[in-house]
Amino acid sequence: MDLVAYVGTAPGRGETVLGREFTTVPGGKGANQALAAAKAGAAVHMIGAVGRDEFGEQIRASLAGSGVDTSALRAVDGRSGTAHITVDDDGGNSIIVVPSANATVDGLAPGDEELIAASGSLLLQLEIPFEGVAAAAAAGRRNGVRVVLTPAPAAELPDDVLSNVDLLVPNEHEAEALVGEHDPKRALAALLERVPEVVITLGGRGSLYGSRGGEVVEMPSFPVRAVDTTAAGDTFAGVLSVALGEGAGIREALRRASAAAALSVQRNGASSSMPTRQEIADFLASV
Repeated sequence: MDLVAYVGTAPGRGETVLGREFTTVPGGKGANQALAAAKAGAAVHMIGAVGRDEFGEQIRASLAGSGVDTSALRAVDGRSGTAHITVDDDGGNSIIVVPSANATVDGLAPGDEELIAASGSLLLQLEIPFEGVAAAAAAGRRNGVRVVLTPAPAAELPDDVLSNVDLLVPNEHEAEALVGEHDPKRALAALLERVPEVVITLGGRGSLYGSRGGEVVEMPSFPVRAVDTTAAGDTFAGVLSVALGEGAGIREALRRASAAAALSVQRNGASSSMPTRQEIADFLASV
């Protein structure tokens, strides 16, 4: 669950500031990506865990309400995961993630591999333990499923995870954390030594794609006024995966994902900001 405070300027260490609004919105990177993909037109199953608490019930209802199958979203004792988010007047954010129930997803439950095997793409992120990410990625590889990983929250990734990833989608800060390169193009080249395809998102500067032996593609962002960038990366990853799964070329897939992210940053909240397939199409037709 996202616990979001809106402020003029985010506080520094030891500083207290007055916020203007507070809201709770169902979220979490896995849930956000699932919602983004479902709203973009995909049939989506969510594998994970929530707590047996009010937040868990709200998260499950939010996913189901957008067409996400939650039969593999198990309930565990304790609290659901939370993200404590501060959003400033420029739309920038800082986030503290408390995994709670997510920390129990350290492997595959019965039936999970069969669900993965029946899918076209597997979207992963790092709000569950590495053991769970590694097990899911390995299942994807065994069954010929495209494995897409957003390495967030930023962390050093073990080889047993990356060896089974087909497409890595970090933002520029996560890319730098992985390979120590500040320049996005150098970071892209370094990451391509570890995974076959990479998209680095660059915020308002667009995105950068590369594949082993292929050309580098630079996709500009759509100029919009951002009010909340919290869901931009998850929206981008979800819509990108759907477009690629439907057979779109990389330029068209990046364009769709960029349009979806541009729409999301103009709205408050995470799951509440994600556009539908029709909204993405209408936006692209208008630019």
